Amino acid sequence: MKTEMEKMLAGMAYDAHCQEMIELRKRVKHILHRLNVTEYYTENFESTMRELCPNSAGDLHLEPPFYCDYGENIVADEGVFINFGATILDGAKVTIGRKTLIAPGVHIYTARHPLAVKERREWEDCAPVTIGEECWIGGQVTICPGVTIGDRAVIGAGSVVIRDVPADTLYAGNPAKFIKQLNAGD
Repeated sequence: MKTEMEKMLAGMAYDAHCQEMIELRKRVKHILHRLNVTEYYTENFESTMRELCPNSAGDLHLEPPFYCDYGENIVADEGVFINFGATILDGAKVTIGRKTLIAPGVHIYTARHPLAVKERREWEDCAPVTIGEECWIGGQVTICPGVTIGDRAVIGAGSVVIRDVPADTLYAGNPAKFIKQLNAGD
């Protein structure tokens, strides 16, 4: 029989409010407190960041305050910069390609909830989010569960991304829509 964490990671319906999941999130909240408050740019900051996101590249930069559910499901490649106020609900894997820049206040969600209230009380599931290489995600952008953003794409500030975004494009708005092609001459 699978644990709730195993179900979550497999993309199955799971109980996010059981004691197992609460304990996991409490552990992460203690690490986040150290990252955001007590270790903020001390000699322990880098090791605290590694403890929180052990599956990310060594030069990931998280600008506090930063918030997430689990941390270990965030896989950021080399040179990723996440500015202050970001929230990543990482019940499923969140992959961020190399040299991607994430502006202040960006929210990335993997959790999905049923529309029917009875079901919503009982379970949720998650869908992974993938952001390509050398992307720029503007301030206050929300990226919804299951979205893939292609390499070198730019998402305009304040956008809500509910569908996949092709590489080398500018998308903006709520919901985010195609604005123009980028990098044609590069």
